[in-house]
Amino acid sequence: MYKIYINDTSLTIRESLPTSPETYKQLDSQRFDFLAFYSDKRNRIEPVEYLLVTPRPKRLFKNVKKSMKLIKAAGGLVRNEENKYLFIFRKGKWDLPKGKLDEGEKTKKAAVREVEEECGIKVKSIGKKICRTWHVYEMGGKTILKRTAWYHMQAKGQERLVPQLEEDITEARWIAPGDFDMVRLNTYPLIKDVMSVAEC
Repeated sequence: MYKIYINDTSLTIRESLPTSPETYKQLDSQRFDFLAFYSDKRNRIEPVEYLLVTPRPKRLFKNVKKSMKLIKAAGGLVRNEENKYLFIFRKGKWDLPKGKLDEGEKTKKAAVREVEEECGIKVKSIGKKICRTWHVYEMGGKTILKRTAWYHMQAKGQERLVPQLEEDITEARWIAPGDFDMVRLNTYPLIKDVMSVAEC
């Protein structure tokens, strides 16, 4: 199964129908053109989940990847000693710290570097990978596919958070699991899914 995010829209590509297909709008795999789909959905603000069922999801996803420029990124779901989690507020929504890999940089190293740069903290340790997400957006007139690897992390001490303003981050905050609904009410479906996978 593959899932691609376009802001509040998501597209799931899989081999068979899920147990709850009624939550999705199903697309015709025979006539599917991803770039046309993206062009139609990129400015929509209502959250809609689309489904594409095909006998060869891996092959279809490979063709989708070939149609765009791939950018690799990494980020983290960071927990501190008080069992609170690190979130950032960027461009009017709650988000998780992440960023692009530098040339030749390893994914885990990039994940730690981006978290530390965006929030002004020190990562004590990095754990297992939570998941990998795929997000499509435009940059410089080109359609970009961003692949982000997400990791569990542990923060060092109780340092003061310093949001990276030049990255449009206006706030960094430790949030307790009991207050996650505040985040879910104003974040992207991608971030909700990362949180859900991490909580399993």
